[in-house]
Amino acid sequence: MTAPLPPPRPAPSTFADLGVPAPIVSALLRMDRPTPFAIQVAALPDALAGRDVLGRARTGSGKTIAFAVPVVARLSASRGRCVPGRPRGLILAPTRELAYQIQQTLRPLADAVGGRTVTIVGGVPQAPQVRSLRQGVDVCVATPGRLEDLMRQGHLRLDAVEVTVLDEADHMADLGFLPAVRRVLDATPHDGQRLLFSATLDGDVDVLVRRYLRNPRVHSVDEPDSAVTDVQHRLITVPAHHKRSVVHDVLSGPGRTLAFTRTKHAARSLARRLTDAGVPSLDLHGNLSQNARTRNLDAFHRGQVRVLVATDIAARGIHVDDVALVVHVDPPAEHKAYVHRSGRTGRAGNAGTVVTIATPEQRTAVRALLSAAKVTAVEERRGPLEHSTDSGGTPRAPSSVPPRDHNGRQRRRRRPRR
Repeated sequence: MTAPLPPPRPAPSTFADLGVPAPIVSALLRMDRPTPFAIQVAALPDALAGRDVLGRARTGSGKTIAFAVPVVARLSASRGRCVPGRPRGLILAPTRELAYQIQQTLRPLADAVGGRTVTIVGGVPQAPQVRSLRQGVDVCVATPGRLEDLMRQGHLRLDAVEVTVLDEADHMADLGFLPAVRRVLDATPHDGQRLLFSATLDGDVDVLVRRYLRNPRVHSVDEPDSAVTDVQHRLITVPAHHKRSVVHDVLSGPGRTLAFTRTKHAARSLARRLTDAGVPSLDLHGNLSQNARTRNLDAFHRGQVRVLVATDIAARGIHVDDVALVVHVDPPAEHKAYVHRSGRTGRAGNAGTVVTIATPEQRTAVRALLSAAKVTAVEERRGPLEHSTDSGGTPRAPSSVPPRDHNGRQRRRRRPRR
């Protein structure tokens, strides 16, 4: 008689079940992260065991914790010590904003085990970064440009790196950073652990995988370029001369909204017009200093403004809780940009809405873009979205947030002329 099969093992329901050390589990609970997401369940056991990992998951799926936890846990277990200018962990990110966001997740995890971290990015003075390196750090979160600058100046060596992470590898390729990424990876020990995360794994990303990862465990929880599923997509076609009023109606609704424009000037102008009309808004684009970009993004995080108007600088890797609406004021040029812009809402299991506003001349191209992104949109012509009431049909109350200018400073209300 055949022996009965053992009952199936229950799927891990907590980080502790996945083998995460207790101090880091406690830190995750303090960060309100009690339950792992799919990419974390898939990747954490292999990463914690020291294996190279190749992870693919859509934006907003929890990749940062999937690599930050094993970096901290592995370095804590190795019991190495901080040596000036020689970090033991390295996390590469394509943009400054993403690097800062990774640091926000990483720091409380490192603090839980007594680790030190530093962010190495351009656009800000390097002196504080150099001071941190001289004091000794466990993990550097860096963009390739500033990292190479400090390496050339002799402030930094990567020969002690035990774990290297490459986040948003496909975006690195899109921005032309791969030569710098290869030089950085060549400077790390060839037998160190490497974790690579990307939305797509083809083309230039595949070259990195074959060159730098050793027998990686591949974990893919979504199809490449897949759109977020808990999101409603809408396409509004409006004549060009009515577009401004429709944009204002769409962006005047309640809830946190991220709007995308094609140019820096358009982002700045739209944020000012909305603020003047009583919708507290800020802009985010490459013409702002790094301090201004950080300040405006923080104001959006804290809810001091309801709308953030951005160029594609904010389309990748930026997580803001509870973004209810993404608006493509200017439709993107290709479907990957649409997916990544739209991925700012519907994150971490939440629902969201994405609205694309197009002129009749743009409608055919936008429909082709939506098809390439595997998105079905509800279409409507001309009129604005009904954002004047809340979900219960109650008229929306005026915002109590004081208007602010495009640098985040509170504006003074103009007195009427007598």
